[in-house]
Amino acid sequence: MGPLEPDPAQLLVGLLCFFLIFGILGRIVLPGLERTLAARRDAIEGGAERAEEAQAEALRTLAAYRQELAAAHHEAARIRQAAAEEGAALVAAAREEGQREREELVRTARARFAADQVLAAAVLRENVGALATDLAGRIVGEPLDSFTAGRGSVERFFAER
Repeated sequence: MGPLEPDPAQLLVGLLCFFLIFGILGRIVLPGLERTLAARRDAIEGGAERAEEAQAEALRTLAAYRQELAAAHHEAARIRQAAAEEGAALVAAAREEGQREREELVRTARARFAADQVLAAAVLRENVGALATDLAGRIVGEPLDSFTAGRGSVERFFAER
């Protein structure tokens, strides 16, 4: 008995053990292995599908975000334009109000100046007449107050000028 001529009892036991192990593997281990591989395949394919769905949702969200952002930019530009127009109107109104107040101040100042000028001219006439009479009296050596008051010479002097 050598390696080329096996012992029939050992051959039978070996074949019986082989088929027993093959049966156990075929009935218990291989179906569990098949189930595990199928679950992994489903998980991988389902994960890819879920990833595609998530990517599509992300693209939809991005498009909506960009659309909202463009609308917000448009609204901000509209608000800036309205604020610029309102500011220009306020500046124009303030400028007009300032112009009106300036004209009123100039008109009031001119009226006050004219009144002050008339008052100053009257005071000057009175003072110049008194000073001229006093000076003439000093030159002549006698007081001339009664002379000038009766004759109105100071008034005639100013009337000639």
